[in-house]
This record gives sequence, C-alpha cells and structure tokens, in this order.
Amino acid sequence: MTLVPWEGNEQPRIWETDAGVLNSIGLENIGVAVAIREKAPLWATWKVPVIVNIAGHTVDEYIEVARMVDPVEGIAAIEVNISCPNLERGSLEFGTSAVTAARLTSAVRTVTTLPLIVKLSPNVTDIVEIATAVAASGADALCVINTLRGTAIDVERRRFRLGRPAGGLSGPAIKPVALHMVHRVAHAVDIPVIGCGGICRWRDALEFIMAGATAVQVGTATFTDPDSMISIIDGIEAYVRQCDVADLGEIRGIL
Repeated sequence: MTLVPWEGNEQPRIWETDAGVLNSIGLENIGVAVAIREKAPLWATWKVPVIVNIAGHTVDEYIEVARMVDPVEGIAAIEVNISCPNLERGSLEFGTSAVTAARLTSAVRTVTTLPLIVKLSPNVTDIVEIATAVAASGADALCVINTLRGTAIDVERRRFRLGRPAGGLSGPAIKPVALHMVHRVAHAVDIPVIGCGGICRWRDALEFIMAGATAVQVGTATFTDPDSMISIIDGIEAYVRQCDVADLGEIRGIL
C-alpha cells in the first residue's frame, strides 16, 4: 500500500533466471484509501491474519499510510518496506542507512498500535547495524531479506530483459545470502526475525528456523507451485513427528 495509487514500472517486469526470478514491478497498487474501502472488508472475513506492506517516497507518506490503516478491521499488522530496489526514490533510500531506517521506524511507530515489521535490504554494507537500529526504534519484528539487485541482458536484441536496467532477484539463487543474513541478524536482536529468500521446500524453511528465524515468508516458489506453502507446512509437520521435536522452539536458532 502507498498513499496514492502507483502504476508501477515499465514492462517487461519479470524475467526468469537460471535459479530465480528478476522482477521490476515497482510496487504497483491501488492506493491505501481504495484498499481500505474495497479490500479490508473482505480481509476481515478471513480466518488468517492479514499483514499489509506499506511504502512511500517520503517519511510523511509512510506515516500517513500507517495512520490510515491503524484502526481498520481486517488488518493485523504492518510490514514497512524500506528495501524495494525497483524504485527511483523512496523505500531502499531509507533502508541503506541505520540512521534513516531508525528514523523512519520511529516515525511510523508513533502513529500505529499494530505490530510493526520492518523488511530489510540485503543491498547494504552491514545489515546487522541497520537491524539493531531498527529494533531499538520500535520495530516488533524484522523481515530478512528483500531481493538482491540484478541485471539480465538480451544479447540478440542488445537490450535489457526488463523495462529498467536492474531488478530484484529472488528465488533459490539468493537463499544462501538470505540464510547467512538471517543467522547474523537473529543472533544480534531480541525481536523475532522472519526469514525470507529462496524458500521452496520444507527443508529450506527448517534451515531458516535453525538459523534463528521465528517465521518464514514464501514468495517466488508460489509462482511455480501454488501449493508450495501447504507442502512446506506438511513437510515440517512430518519432520517434527519423525524427529520427536515437541516444538519448533527446540531447534530455532540452534546454530
């Protein structure tokens, strides 16, 4: 969600790589006012919590979106996107510095009582420095990581595969990077970490949990297998039964 509707980036926006996907969607969305009016009533009927991801070009835009969604029935939490690499300005600009990331987190914290998740970027020098600053500024949880910047080129047509020179790389290719950063962050902060990046199978999810993640996000895998989330849950349940694990807390962060 953004304060006003965003049209997103020029097509093409998706290019499949050898081990993942490059995307340059540009956070296309209908805007917060329309989402609250048309989508939230549906969300309120669902049996699962709905987490809204918010973005903006300025701190004031983030603040206003958070303020608007705070009282809305059907919204359980806010994920603050300070890590999208596919925008000309905003989002990633706030996520590459501990100072700006902390300032934005603190500002959003003042206008909402909802649980606040901050989604961090891997395109930084020291993600732990940023994570600790955000945690100290009022975040309830961290999501680690967003996509890595990448480029694909069509050698026959001599042009970029995407509508922009670079996009965000997701999928199995980034899993080792994501796992490493989750491990570092989870052992540096006292708030939950949501692991994200290249999770396709139940074993992937368990790796992130053993590295310290409290929960995981699955994105790219759902493009190729809409049932991937169900398969991952089923696989974890089978694992804990077979290995006599009473609770995932027994193996969380053991490495």
